[in-house]
Amino acid sequence: METALAPSASVRGKVGRFLRHYFEMCIPMCLGFAVGDLAYFWVAGLLGYSDPFTELPTLSLLVVTFTMTAPMTVWMLHRGMPRRAVWEMTATMPLLALVLLTFGWLGVVDVGDLALLEHGLMMPVMLAPMLIHVGLYTRHRAQSPIEPRGSTT
Repeated sequence: METALAPSASVRGKVGRFLRHYFEMCIPMCLGFAVGDLAYFWVAGLLGYSDPFTELPTLSLLVVTFTMTAPMTVWMLHRGMPRRAVWEMTATMPLLALVLLTFGWLGVVDVGDLALLEHGLMMPVMLAPMLIHVGLYTRHRAQSPIEPRGSTT
């Protein structure tokens, strides 16, 4: 008697699913910081700040953290991600800001560069929780709780 074994998911397929989820989270982050930065610079300009990233470094870091994290969190919740994974990913972003702020206060980095560093490091840093839960991000859609609520697939 022969038994047919279900083929295991290929490494290529798993990497593709992992990258898809990564970029699905990067897109709302990028949209958030694009819109958030425009609004922030507009309001700062109205208040007399021509370069808020250097003139208001701590506030700028908080604004960038929020405008990138909030849309990503909303997207993950909309997609039906497990709450623990959502909150771990969400917590990663303020932790990065705290590390950067500490480095700025210690003089390791220029405080005027904090917001730009947050922009540049946030997406690579979010790979850490993804790698911790790599199985969650490499499953087939039918196996994963990553479908939008109400989806029939």
